[in-house]
Amino acid sequence: MTNKLKFLTGVSLKRKINTKWFVAANIILAIIIIGVANIDSIIKFFGGDFNEKTEVLIIDNTDYSYDILSNTLSATSKQVFDTTSYKINKYNKSEKDLKKEIKDEDKKIGIIISTDDKNVISAKMISNSYIETLDYQVLSQAINQAKISIATLKSNIPVEELNKIYNPIEIERVILDEDKKSENEMMEIIMTSVFPVIILPVFMLIIFLVQMIGTEINDEKTTRGMEIIISNVSPSTHFFSKVLSGNIFVIMQGALIILYGVIGLIIRGFMGSSSITSMLSDKIGPAFDSLLSSDFISKMVYILPLALVLLLATFLAYSLLAGILASMTTNAEDFNQLQTPIMIVSLAGYYMAIMAGVFKGSILIRICSYIPLISAILSPSLLVLGQIGIFDLVISFVLLVLFNYLLIKYGLKIYKVGILNYSSKDLWKKMFKALKD
Repeated sequence: MTNKLKFLTGVSLKRKINTKWFVAANIILAIIIIGVANIDSIIKFFGGDFNEKTEVLIIDNTDYSYDILSNTLSATSKQVFDTTSYKINKYNKSEKDLKKEIKDEDKKIGIIISTDDKNVISAKMISNSYIETLDYQVLSQAINQAKISIATLKSNIPVEELNKIYNPIEIERVILDEDKKSENEMMEIIMTSVFPVIILPVFMLIIFLVQMIGTEINDEKTTRGMEIIISNVSPSTHFFSKVLSGNIFVIMQGALIILYGVIGLIIRGFMGSSSITSMLSDKIGPAFDSLLSSDFISKMVYILPLALVLLLATFLAYSLLAGILASMTTNAEDFNQLQTPIMIVSLAGYYMAIMAGVFKGSILIRICSYIPLISAILSPSLLVLGQIGIFDLVISFVLLVLFNYLLIKYGLKIYKVGILNYSSKDLWKKMFKALKD
């Protein structure tokens, strides 16, 4: 039996790997992942430039607003982008000339400042096309702040007092709950921005695993090759060969995805960083530094192995369920209908994991983390956020093992009956009868 299992597993695995589709899909996947990791360099190569600053040309009809607006715009830009994203210049020609210069130039914006008896100053903003929402908000905010500064100066308030008004304050965080730490706030930022990217490949691999096993079994049933196979091996051997080959394949595919990501980051390191990289490092860098100085790394020492074991057991559960459902169907269309509820459950787990930070203290999200088919996606994120403990993760794993045991025990009975069944008539009756036997 062992030799037959190895042989069938090997044959099934080779059928998946030794195909033009597998090679083409991985080439496309590698190009996409490496390309996304270096998207700014690619855009720059084809004529775009993330480092190119928008030029803001200011006509100052008041003779005193340019310096204030220029300084305010630089400060506002740094607050939003962590860098000065604009090249600010004073324009000494007419409005007509300004419009000519901006025409067909999307990287140039004109601002005309004039005196206004009711509102201190008035402003006109000129652009060739639509201004991006964030840019418009920054420019509008800078103009309004400049207006306040000009009005304050006209009120003859001393410079020292103005500095006190406009200097930003440093906010000291004090958290009364001893179980909550400031680095956990950083962790929530990372979890809401980075974690969805990490779990998306896991979600895609689950979908791929279910469809791959179902399609392969249905192909063998459609071509009547199943009769030849089952006449030489037992249904249980055939069943486990599909499960093993499917799991080995998705693990290999997952490793390749990680490899493509590493290659993309290595290429990015050789090509150098852009302003986007600098901005992200400025924002995320302090968060990681805070996490490194905390006990987060020590937690990951045991969280990662447990999460990986939970993930592998979940792959096993989905493959067992896919094999059982595929044996009950006579064609791919019927299998697609049966797998829809599985995909809905998996999708619900994916979205709950993304929105885990919203469900603080919720009993519902804690109960959902125990559900076998979604626990591998949901439980680790809740554990990192501190919403569940290590004991909850162990419970999720135990329930998942029990779920897999039940699938094997009762699923094999259904598989033996359904694998050679080519009629949909009274299929459910046959399945329930198989469970009773």
